Amino acid sequence: METQTDGSKGRGLELKIPPPLVALLVAGAMWELARFTFQIESSGSLRHAVAGVLFLTGILFTVSAMLTFRRSKTTVNPLKPETATALVSGGPFRVSRNPMYLGLLLVLVGWSVSLGAPWSLAGPVAFVFYIQRFQIIPEERVMALKFGVAYAQYCAGVRRWL
Repeated sequence: METQTDGSKGRGLELKIPPPLVALLVAGAMWELARFTFQIESSGSLRHAVAGVLFLTGILFTVSAMLTFRRSKTTVNPLKPETATALVSGGPFRVSRNPMYLGLLLVLVGWSVSLGAPWSLAGPVAFVFYIQRFQIIPEERVMALKFGVAYAQYCAGVRRWL
C-alpha cells in the first residue's frame, strides 16, 4: 500500500479540468435534466430577457477579468496558478476574488432560466461546489504561498464570490 507524505492525498482533481470545460459539461447536464423534468410555463420573452441579462453579465465579468490579468501581465491559465507573476486586485477583482468563475456561474444561471426547468438549477450549485473545492481552494493555497501578507490582506477585504 502506497502512502503519500506530500499532503496531496485527495487532490486528484485539483487544477486538472479547465473551468470553462467544467461549465460546458454542467451546461450539457442541465440541458439533459431539463429534457426529462418539468418546465415552468411562463412568458418566453421575459424568461429569455432575464436569461440574456444574466448571460451577458457573466460574459462581461469573465472578459473584464481576463483583460485585467493581461494588463497586469500575469497568466490567465487556471491550471497553473504557480505561474502567476502579479497579485491582481483591480477591476472586477475589487468585488470578487474569482470574477471569471463568477462570470461562468452567471452564464449557467442564465442558461437555467432560459431552460425554464427548476431542476436545472442543480447545475450552477454543482458548479460552485466543484470549482470551489477543486479550483479555488488550490489556487488560494498557491497565492497564499506566493504573495503572503499581501494576499491575506486582499482576502480580508474581498469576498471569494461576491
